[in-house]
Amino acid sequence: MDFLEKIGDTITLKGKEAAEKAKEIAEIANLKSQISTCEEVIKKNYMEIGKIYFEMYGDMAEEPFAKQCRSIHNAKNGVEDLQKKIKDIKGM
Repeated sequence: MDFLEKIGDTITLKGKEAAEKAKEIAEIANLKSQISTCEEVIKKNYMEIGKIYFEMYGDMAEEPFAKQCRSIHNAKNGVEDLQKKIKDIKGM
């Protein structure tokens, strides 16, 4: 019977270890999810700051922002040109 008790104890111990490991994994996943949420908030606010800067200073941006502001202006002009082409194709 000593043998069966040892097997039972081992199974109980391994079960507790597995439960602890599962708890750790769940806690880590939860923390990583919270980190992702925080990073999304940071990214959103960085983008909003950039948008506000561009709206306020895009026409007179100084380095190191001038290159990016020119790229945005060029892309906006490209969008306008492409939208005009779409309207032309539709006959508008």
